[in-house]
Amino acid sequence: MIRRAGLFILVLAFAARIACAQQNPPLRLIRALPLPDVRGRIDHFDVDLEGQRLFMSALGNNTLEVFSLRSGKIIYTIRGLREPQGVTFVPKSNRIFVANGDDGTCRMFDGSTYKLLKTIHLSSDADDTRYDSATNQVFVGYGDKGDAGLAILDGSTGDLVGTIKLPAHPESFQLEETGQKIYVNIPSANNIVDVLNAKTRKIIATWRLSGAQENFPMALDEANHRLFVTCRAPAEVLILDTESGSLIARIPSVTHADDTWYDAANKRIYVSGGGGFITVIAQQGADHYRRIAQLKTAEGARTSCLVSQLNRLYLGVWGQKGQPEELRVYEIQH
Repeated sequence: MIRRAGLFILVLAFAARIACAQQNPPLRLIRALPLPDVRGRIDHFDVDLEGQRLFMSALGNNTLEVFSLRSGKIIYTIRGLREPQGVTFVPKSNRIFVANGDDGTCRMFDGSTYKLLKTIHLSSDADDTRYDSATNQVFVGYGDKGDAGLAILDGSTGDLVGTIKLPAHPESFQLEETGQKIYVNIPSANNIVDVLNAKTRKIIATWRLSGAQENFPMALDEANHRLFVTCRAPAEVLILDTESGSLIARIPSVTHADDTWYDAANKRIYVSGGGGFITVIAQQGADHYRRIAQLKTAEGARTSCLVSQLNRLYLGVWGQKGQPEELRVYEIQH
């Protein structure tokens, strides 16, 4: 009888835990902004915190949309782009860098007037971008097998100051803030992660992802030496030790993932994907992870932007089956 009573209490506790999780999801949708003048696929984002602006690469529309974070409305549209993919805002120089997949260019714009200041021509498929505030440099992934790498641009002038050669096209990559390493997803080169030294501009390690393919987005927890590599086949997040490259855990995630974010304040990982969900994974110590939510979004809601300072996650929805494109705003629940 005592054992049955104990089991009953455990069942009630488990049910209460599930109910609480359902009532308090880690993300809460607070706004959905229709985008009537945007058509097609939406790619990556960046943010200007001081100027309260959000930048969205509307790849299918060949535009860069600039939103006011206060009103949620589009305040400017940069037209005439060629499949814009990565976008980076440089606060030090008030410059906007936009990488274009169709013509392989990275274009630099004035952050106040939105005037085109410089066009940097790369070999092909200019894709993801990152900013290193310590060196005031913008990194741009580009190219294909035989001529691929990371271009390093001066964050003020846009001048090409160097390149790091890679075996094939780089997808997402992450820069260490306190160290010298750069982690790069290269799915077409047998699904590997290349580790680079930013100072010497050389590959120092190559990690193969046994049994996993199509590793596109990634995120970094530098403090705990953990790299989160999200794959599409199968749909899962691989947690790697950045000191050894060893696999710590693998957690199922949304299909066709396109962005992954690490929320250090809440010890969570967010994965957005075209399968129509945001996967939320809790970090319960550097070696332990658990999926805590699979939040329904919409088909084509692939790319997102975590802005921890504002307690927001922004999600771009590529309209499918006659549905309109939109920008969704989620509040992070602590």
